[in-house]
Amino acid sequence: MCKTPELASEVTVQPIEIFGFDASIIFSDILVIPEAMGLKLEMIESKGPSFPNPVRNNDDIGKLDNTDIQQKLKYVYDAVKLTKERLSSRVPLIGFSGAPWTLAAYMVEGKGSKNFEIIKSLIFKDPGSAHRLLNKITDAVIEYLKGKVAAGCDALQIFDTWGGMLSPYDFEEFSLRYIRKIIDSLKVTGVPLIVFAKGVKNIRSIAESGCDVIGIDWTIDIGEARKEINSSKALQGNLDPLVLMSNPEKIETEARRILESFGKGTGHIFNLGHGILPSTPVENVKALVDFIKKESGKNH
Repeated sequence: MCKTPELASEVTVQPIEIFGFDASIIFSDILVIPEAMGLKLEMIESKGPSFPNPVRNNDDIGKLDNTDIQQKLKYVYDAVKLTKERLSSRVPLIGFSGAPWTLAAYMVEGKGSKNFEIIKSLIFKDPGSAHRLLNKITDAVIEYLKGKVAAGCDALQIFDTWGGMLSPYDFEEFSLRYIRKIIDSLKVTGVPLIVFAKGVKNIRSIAESGCDVIGIDWTIDIGEARKEINSSKALQGNLDPLVLMSNPEKIETEARRILESFGKGTGHIFNLGHGILPSTPVENVKALVDFIKKESGKNH
């Protein structure tokens, strides 16, 4: 679906029409970049995405082609342009990419994993090859995101879904240094830059990456995170997506707890602490949005 601009645009705009969100995020997939670099991507029913020929050695890394990324992913930019027309400036449009570490994890493992032992073994046994791979991915991500801004995206988000599997030292070495490189290269675009690293507790290190907004998951107290960064960045989050499987009363209780923890003042973008589940009741999403729009203004 994400390769058909008309459908991707329609799926992007629908939540704005139905729920009245304050921003939209282009419908796409983080794995379009590995595919554009030459890895065959298969979608297996009930199992998810898979790379049948994963990256396992230096020869495999050498075969990856990170040139002409914008041309290869033209369908994404076409979807962005269509979406901008349909939104008519009602809300900002966010573009995104997976962080190099998260993309590398999928590319080396070949699919999702419980412990990601293959990619983690690579960074410990052959860090040079790991850095070679991460540099290649980083260059592709930079070109990809620059193209999204040129196509019309008003903000950019970097998702590091698997950053939390690394120790603080390894996160700095194999993830954050590449996120910084991306941010440094994208500052020229002038759009806000959001970094979300699931499971990473060292919020201060992310704040020092140069990003404008830090996304946090539900395992972090947003009030404590605000104190830690001394309100130097905006915070985004951080309701557990599974709360939306409950009922409006419970949803309001948990959402209010987050608002109260953050406290008075600006700099909070209320959001989930990770992706929404497909089975989430639509009426519960609507209940959350209505509650936040009613209550959040009291803190400003």
